[in-house]
Amino acid sequence: MVTGAGRGLGRAFAERLAARGLAVLATDVDERAAEATAAALGEPSWSAALDVRDPEACRRVAAEAAGRSRLAVWVNNAGVLRTEAVEAHDDATVELIVAVNLLGVINGSRAAVEAMGTLGGRILNMGSMSSFSPAPGLAVYGATKHAVLAFSTSLEAELHEAGRPVTVRCLCPDAIDTEMVREEAEGHAAALLFSAPSLLTADQVADRGVELLYGPALRAVMPAWRGVLGRLLYTFPRAGIRLVPAFRKLGERNRERWRAETGGG
Repeated sequence: MVTGAGRGLGRAFAERLAARGLAVLATDVDERAAEATAAALGEPSWSAALDVRDPEACRRVAAEAAGRSRLAVWVNNAGVLRTEAVEAHDDATVELIVAVNLLGVINGSRAAVEAMGTLGGRILNMGSMSSFSPAPGLAVYGATKHAVLAFSTSLEAELHEAGRPVTVRCLCPDAIDTEMVREEAEGHAAALLFSAPSLLTADQVADRGVELLYGPALRAVMPAWRGVLGRLLYTFPRAGIRLVPAFRKLGERNRERWRAETGGG
């Protein structure tokens, strides 16, 4: 079961899970995009429309998946990105980011745990590099990703304590070259997305996510060296805030190079 599977990273996850022999239920708020992913995967994979903001809808598709076979894997991938100052967000935008990025993960995880039952399974939640680092222009988005990381770790602890055979993992990648990032690539705030030497690819992140899903680690950061830096800045937040202008300037230069190389923007 993969949310946000209609494009980008979600589709890449669906492809890798299908390659491992799983029948993938590709879901997306865009029903046609989900159908296209399932068609590309071929049988026995299939699709369903899903708005992760709706907890009952999450339970419904979880029951549908469990009704076909054992629900072994659930990937909470659906997300929304907006790059602008907090005061520039209207109320609807704030509600959308929080509802999809955080409540969607909680809704999906609850539905997955219930449907997996005593047979067990694996849950992968998508965090972000902004789960650790100060990122002006991504404050609301970053808040949801901080929360996803905390939720994932606590849920893993709850399930372990209860003796439930369900594992929870959280992947925190840097910016990925997907349509979602390309749609937000312009503007002052978006420059921080490009502060690493290059954007990750959906294939790289999906490969690491599946590795994490089936491995012993509870979380992973991509790339690892950026994770070390992010944790350091999280420990010393004033230093991180002072460094933001330098990271933004670096991101602006990298973004110009990215545009020239890919025609992005």
